[in-house]
Amino acid sequence: MKQQKKILSVDDDPLNRDILTEYLTDGGYEVLEADDGDTALKLLHEVDGVEAIVLDRMMPRLNGMEVLKAVKADPRFADIPVIMQSAATARDQILEGTRAGVYYYLSKPYEDQMLLAIVGAALQDAATKKKLRAEVSQHKRVLGLMEQSRFRFRTLEEARNLAFLIANCFPDPEATVYGLNEMLINAVEHGNLGITYPEKTQLILEGRLFEEIECRLALPQNRNKWAYLTFEADDHALRVRIKDQGTGFDWQQYLDISPDRATHPHGRGIATSRLMSFTSVEYLGCGNDVLCTVTLARQGANGQAA
Repeated sequence: MKQQKKILSVDDDPLNRDILTEYLTDGGYEVLEADDGDTALKLLHEVDGVEAIVLDRMMPRLNGMEVLKAVKADPRFADIPVIMQSAATARDQILEGTRAGVYYYLSKPYEDQMLLAIVGAALQDAATKKKLRAEVSQHKRVLGLMEQSRFRFRTLEEARNLAFLIANCFPDPEATVYGLNEMLINAVEHGNLGITYPEKTQLILEGRLFEEIECRLALPQNRNKWAYLTFEADDHALRVRIKDQGTGFDWQQYLDISPDRATHPHGRGIATSRLMSFTSVEYLGCGNDVLCTVTLARQGANGQAA
């Protein structure tokens, strides 16, 4: 039998905890309950294998933000995705949470479908980051000597394999691979296959995203539709340019994590890539052409970074 993923639910309201536990249990998760922040942190230290935390913001004594800061400050728990639930949807509160490491929000009241979609997206994102970090180290570091290259790709598998490969050209492959993976997948999903933001939201809620991707890849008009990656390196910077054959999109609104999209099960990949992986992300033209740059530290006369 497949082992259930453990979710820690933290809320001082018994009714809210009961609702969360019912929804999550029906969704196939094992739920640990904490009625305050101190109990939540105690459970994290005592119970192995917690994979996500659904955290109420407004609690007496140790509030949600204080719990979040304690979780992110501990290397053992820093990679656990935190989903903040709150009736307060003020822009400044959401921005405070995202800066502290919250990329997923639930606004009370919510339906079970949205809760499970958000939890599923958070778990998938954490698993992807873990897998990318593990697999990127298996590629030969001789790729760091590469100065120029060009590749084409059309499937999600090809995009991921290319992310592993090119990440090793960068000084910090584990940080870079996440952003590369996001940008390459966007070129397939939103670019060549034309899956819009609302469509992706609905497909995630229905659990049909990957099925739809495979269906669209098989369509005659998409069978020979490629996206392209070019890599260039010099003494000052490393640059990856990714172009797809889509019609582009309104990219400006996705460069930062938006409070307006904080409760959506996706839509933060570009902004997170800018924060985690690259010095800059620059979209060209209509948005089907993106330049991702990592600036290299200048070396002083003594060989130290200037």
